Amino acid sequence: MVYNWLKNIPWVLYPATCVACGQAPLARTWQRDLCEACHAALPWRRGPVCAQCGTALAGGEALHCGSCLAAPPAYDRVFAPLGYASPVGALVTGFKFHGRLAYGRVLGELLTEALASAQAAGALVLPAALVPVPLHRARLAGRGFNQALELARPVGRRLGLPILARGIRRRQDTPAQSTLDARARRANVRGAFAVERPVPARVAIVDDVVTTGATVDALARALRQAGAREVQVWALARA
Repeated sequence: MVYNWLKNIPWVLYPATCVACGQAPLARTWQRDLCEACHAALPWRRGPVCAQCGTALAGGEALHCGSCLAAPPAYDRVFAPLGYASPVGALVTGFKFHGRLAYGRVLGELLTEALASAQAAGALVLPAALVPVPLHRARLAGRGFNQALELARPVGRRLGLPILARGIRRRQDTPAQSTLDARARRANVRGAFAVERPVPARVAIVDDVVTTGATVDALARALRQAGAREVQVWALARA
């Protein structure tokens, strides 16, 4: 009884606040730092998407977009439950560039829950391991953490999947993809990744946001050279 009372002190002194709207305190039955209203209002992707790259499709279009039919990427599928719209963009930016760890915790929970729901519904085949997109050591030193790895941790715990990080590195400290157009992004990450150990036949790359897909395509190519036969991409959002 004493322990149960003591563990509630942090809640009383520091009530949880919604990271999107600032509402406080949140209901104690709500398990994340995001209120129910803001959770419901997130830009969930509900329309048809390309079966390979995950871009939105107009109703009645084929299963694959024209780009994937013309030049298929090295990965097999993108799973991304959210669009890159408000407040997702602000949460991702706050987490990656300003070290707001509460944002990262919420984003990891959102991705984990979406993946678990898809797997329970039979809409997702689990891989043998997760591969967070690696940061170059210089970028990692400056940021202090790899946002893709932090998103992969709760996913791995929930789904019982190991995380592969050693022997998979970014060998070039390339300019930030956000500063480049689509063609420059592809050139920027060409050959940027090295996979120096064998990997399972089925893996899933984990990243925060997929924009043009250039980064995950480059990593998928390196993973295939190391033995992967099926490469999924699991991301929080698709731009």
